[in-house]
Amino acid sequence: MFSRLTRPQAVAVCALPVVALLATAAFAPLPFSVAQPGMTADVLGENKGAPVITISGAPVRETGGELRMTTIEATSPDTRVSLGDVLDSWFATDRAVMPRDSVYPSGGDVKEIERHNEQQMRQSQSTATRAALRYLRIADGTVKVSLKLADVGGPSAGLLFSLGIVEKLEGDGSGGDLTGGRVIAGTGTIDAAGRVGAVGGVALKTQAARRDGATVFLVPKAECGDAKSELPEGLRLIPVTTLKGAVESLKALETGRGRVPSC
Repeated sequence: MFSRLTRPQAVAVCALPVVALLATAAFAPLPFSVAQPGMTADVLGENKGAPVITISGAPVRETGGELRMTTIEATSPDTRVSLGDVLDSWFATDRAVMPRDSVYPSGGDVKEIERHNEQQMRQSQSTATRAALRYLRIADGTVKVSLKLADVGGPSAGLLFSLGIVEKLEGDGSGGDLTGGRVIAGTGTIDAAGRVGAVGGVALKTQAARRDGATVFLVPKAECGDAKSELPEGLRLIPVTTLKGAVESLKALETGRGRVPSC
């Protein structure tokens, strides 16, 4: 036979399971990754002592300015992310909480994910080359392009690789640079037809770009809203949907003639 509990005692007893649940959640690993602005690399220059873009079979221009691909750094797939980590990062402007499956969509263990990302990067480089040569109307096999970027995986540098090839081979088509001497950064996948695709993490990538001196950021048009959410002061957004559109926007920005789109 149970004795009658006072109201405070009853509330305390009922609260115990809730407290236990919260305590468990606070320390249990959650299916999230915490991301922050990562490294950037000038595709017109060198990375770890080696040229990012090497071209043979055609004259290569001396270029000015920079074209910086951008990255995010995320906790590894085997890192334990707790509720406390999530809450700390949720309100920080230089960090983002992302579902782990959106950062590491291939699943599997760390080595499998690394191999998957490396494969995506190789495919992206090949596709970026085809897109650039198609834009320049250069037949496949006439020009050989080698792309090398250490310690970076995934397909999100495709647009910048293509622009780098165009810059080295043709520039603005009138003897000048597409960059106009500026530090241009950006992100976006690309297919062989030159269509630009979304990548994710753009709010963090804009911060990485501005940190490394960029004043212009090329963003997939579908991600304008995300890019504007934490846009650093002094960084201009230019939305793009195709390689051709990106080139035309940079030409207009350089010459002051024509329309430069904005988010």
